[in-house]
Amino acid sequence: MEYGISILSALAIYIIGKWLVTRISTLIKKTMTSRGVEQTLVKFLGNIVHWLLLAFVIIAALTQLGVETTSIAAIFAAAGLAIGLALKDSLSNFASGVMIIMFRTFKVGDFVEIAGTSGTVEEVSIFTTHLKTPDNKLVIVPNSSITSGTITNFSAKPTRRVDMVFGIGYQDDIRKAKSLLEEILASDERILKDPAPVVAVSELADSSVNFIVRPWTKKEDYWGVYWDLQENVKLKFDEAGISIPFPQQEVHMHTLNAA
Repeated sequence: MEYGISILSALAIYIIGKWLVTRISTLIKKTMTSRGVEQTLVKFLGNIVHWLLLAFVIIAALTQLGVETTSIAAIFAAAGLAIGLALKDSLSNFASGVMIIMFRTFKVGDFVEIAGTSGTVEEVSIFTTHLKTPDNKLVIVPNSSITSGTITNFSAKPTRRVDMVFGIGYQDDIRKAKSLLEEILASDERILKDPAPVVAVSELADSSVNFIVRPWTKKEDYWGVYWDLQENVKLKFDEAGISIPFPQQEVHMHTLNAA
């Protein structure tokens, strides 16, 4: 009779405990979802919480049956330690993935430079991040390599500055060249008025007078503006007779008359 009561109590603990575990894990998932946490992380953490709580319920039920659970807990702890050591790198990637998702370092669709690779983020998972390079290659980067290095997110801000340098010859008119550069920038509707673009002489180089040209544009127009300005500057300078120097060397040969 006493043993039967223990069995019924253990069953009650397991059934009620399992119901509570399901309710708690569901509530945790809903809370994380409402706070905008990535779904991959929601499912993963929700499952971890579910199984951890269920393990406590099972141990409590076994204790009610009179089973010595100390040795069982020790076995679980030793197994957990062994698994942790075996999966050290994977756990490092997991921890890094949690940090990336939680702190929103970047998101799907951003163009980033991470672990020495540039590309558009296609997927952020718990262990790896998938990038699509500009030439349409898939690069899979371990998350631990990302958080241990520098992350450059080119899509984080709505605007970007286009940095370019154009050189003219020393014999060319500086004022005319600067005026042409300003006209080219003003004629492009993609270039923002605020902040205002910068055109200034930056260097008196060995064979050229160099101008820095720094307009601002929306991030999605960056490459279009960069390529079009290169072409337009060359065309306008050619029309105006302004030269664009290139590195060159002059070799002078002298003939010596024999005495």
